[in-house]
Amino acid sequence: MITTDFVAGSPCWLDLGAPDVPAAAAFYGAVLGWEYESMGDAGEDMEGGMFRKDGKTVAGLGKLTEQGARSAWMIYYTVTDADETTRAVERAGGTVRVAPRDLDDWGRMAQYSDPLGGQFAVWQPGSNKGVDLVDQPGSLSWTELYTSDAAAAKEFYGGVLGWRFSDMELPGGGGTYSLITPAGLPEERMHGGIMQVGEDVLALANGRPYWHPVFGVDDCDAAVARVTRNGGSVLMGPEDAQDVGRLAVCLDPSKADFVLLTPVDRS
Repeated sequence: MITTDFVAGSPCWLDLGAPDVPAAAAFYGAVLGWEYESMGDAGEDMEGGMFRKDGKTVAGLGKLTEQGARSAWMIYYTVTDADETTRAVERAGGTVRVAPRDLDDWGRMAQYSDPLGGQFAVWQPGSNKGVDLVDQPGSLSWTELYTSDAAAAKEFYGGVLGWRFSDMELPGGGGTYSLITPAGLPEERMHGGIMQVGEDVLALANGRPYWHPVFGVDDCDAAVARVTRNGGSVLMGPEDAQDVGRLAVCLDPSKADFVLLTPVDRS
């Protein structure tokens, strides 16, 4: 499970780069019940801000400015030293997309690509540790990497972020799913998974691996109906995943991917 005890290697933040900030704010507000708070002055065109759920920060939203980039969610992982992480990324064959930089006193961030092109980011906390709400309906509950080479991904991320992995076979011959746990923590603190997929799945990112967030919802089918009603689309589901819950893989109107999950009741 994801918690707000952001130990090294755990997901702590996520933000969406969108070509149309107001449209993205309206979509996720309708689907997940998020409220958007612009960082700009009143009356200005919204260029970026925060999503909140019940008054708690759950994600960020910003204008997509990178030439040729697709709209996508960026997931950030906690590190103790962004500069040392950057060196580790380079030693392991990754690419530095955004060099470490301070965001006022909030913290220090950097963005990278893994050796196959999967994009991710890190956060060295200052006054801001990360999001305020996780593992609840309307918030981040899991992170997932689709890649063409799971073994290479595990070697890279294990070396850079210290993750350890446990593999499980998916039912019906669906392949192997590698569960991610931060170093030194019990398996109850698993926060994500790595899945090797084919070219058809990776076509969404022009053949490159990609990370996406999984958002918890009370009713997956009802949430999917809100996705389609508000201009999004569904790539898979809703369907039941054994011992996991009911889930659907979705796209927002700008084709940024995310997953909706109603987890199994473990009470």
